[in-house]
Amino acid sequence: YQVLARKWRPQTFAHVVGQEHVLTALANGLSLGRIHHAYLFSGTRGVGKTSIARLLAKGLNCEQGVTATPCGQCDNCREIEQGRFVDLIEIDAASRTKVEDTRDLLDNVQYAPARGRFKVYLIDEVHMLSRHSFNALLKTLEEPPPHVKFLLATTDPQKLPVTILSRCLQFHLKARDVE
Repeated sequence: YQVLARKWRPQTFAHVVGQEHVLTALANGLSLGRIHHAYLFSGTRGVGKTSIARLLAKGLNCEQGVTATPCGQCDNCREIEQGRFVDLIEIDAASRTKVEDTRDLLDNVQYAPARGRFKVYLIDEVHMLSRHSFNALLKTLEEPPPHVKFLLATTDPQKLPVTILSRCLQFHLKARDVE
């Protein structure tokens, strides 16, 4: 059994409907090797923030090399699709708001990735973190190890401190028009 949202989640940038402005920028960055250490995806519920973040993680860690068109066949790509890639750490900030949770997470940042090229931290609903959690995260965002990438997703970017926003490459995903 597979949850419908996971079953129908796009597996490549080409399968994403809409969001061309975001996909083009990400694809160009990956193709040119211009990879930022922190990305922020914002938009209303259901526009594809976490799906695009997972696709970016796949593009960063595909065994064929950093690419905008990951193969989908290698172990890394398949494990990311299945939600079991050891170097993609997904956190739901809505349920882990405490500073201790954030510190536990960041304690492992210094260690190299186990399998992938990059250790990717995908923090969903990042606006739910406490002020102390943001301060702990900020220290790592200011001087991230070269092997770490942060992918932050939020429905409410106004709740993020300016210090966090300024260290992220920001993408606002638009709601689709009903056709």
